[in-house]
Amino acid sequence: MAAELDMEAEAAHLQTLIGTLLGTRQSRLDSRVGRFRGLGRAYDPDRLELLHRLQQSLRDRPPSDRPAPRRAAPGPVTLAFFEAYFSNFVEGTEFLVDEAVRIVFEGEIPRHRRADARDVVGTWRLVSDREEMCRTPEDSEGFLDLLRERHGTIMVGRPEMLPGQFKETRNRAGQTMFVAPELVLGTLEQGFALYRSLESPFERAAYMMFLVSEVHPFADGNGRVARVMMNAELVVGGEERIVIPTVFRNDYLAALRALSRTQRPEPLIRVLDYAQRWAIAVDWTSIPETQRELEACNAFLDSDEAEAEGKRLRMPR
Repeated sequence: MAAELDMEAEAAHLQTLIGTLLGTRQSRLDSRVGRFRGLGRAYDPDRLELLHRLQQSLRDRPPSDRPAPRRAAPGPVTLAFFEAYFSNFVEGTEFLVDEAVRIVFEGEIPRHRRADARDVVGTWRLVSDREEMCRTPEDSEGFLDLLRERHGTIMVGRPEMLPGQFKETRNRAGQTMFVAPELVLGTLEQGFALYRSLESPFERAAYMMFLVSEVHPFADGNGRVARVMMNAELVVGGEERIVIPTVFRNDYLAALRALSRTQRPEPLIRVLDYAQRWAIAVDWTSIPETQRELEACNAFLDSDEAEAEGKRLRMPR
């Protein structure tokens, strides 16, 4: 069409621009999005806008200070067990507490649910390892490596989900389409640059969780690895972990959707703040004692049924 329109020069310029974006030619690119695509680090600008909003809201929020209590044995083990248990339950990997105890501590893997059981064990191995939970990224390359490594540990029982490898096809949850595979690396790197501007453990934890969750870089297991990354920030900062019990699942997911779909970060910050305040109020003594305390808090109730009955997550005591 260019010859008929007497626009050969414009067509040549367009070809050069397209070639530069694809990496086959070289020319000047003025937009930030274009420059990074030309460098092979294309990112999702809409997701970066959401991350900017969350970063700003976290920086404007008064800092909280919730140091993790010193817990005598088996308190740390109990907390880590229920952290892994609830993190899997949120994703639909549901076991009774007694079943999960046998899976984690006795190595009893149900024949008909091997992959589900290994998800629980993989999560437990990360969150129960103090040395592992004291690892946080110092640069974008270390961030990507840590993500892949932790995902590989959690999803080792599901080789079809490519443990430790970024997704090859785009994924979704309900009406939310996550970042396209070719934009994952660039969006994670751009998001990590914002993470470095945050100072308090809670700020970094909340931001890190949303960054991983919103990019959804893996075929499966994104929620679990996002919460591991979140709590590692809190452990390194000496603060209490954030636990999302079953009854709080809908609140947590609704808060994520509020930021993803309507660009409102405040609900997510409030939900995570409440979950941390709740976690620090639980005794986390032994598993049987803690189970009774959690039952009194409605922690194990199905979130849909609890909502229909007007029941909510209660603070202990």
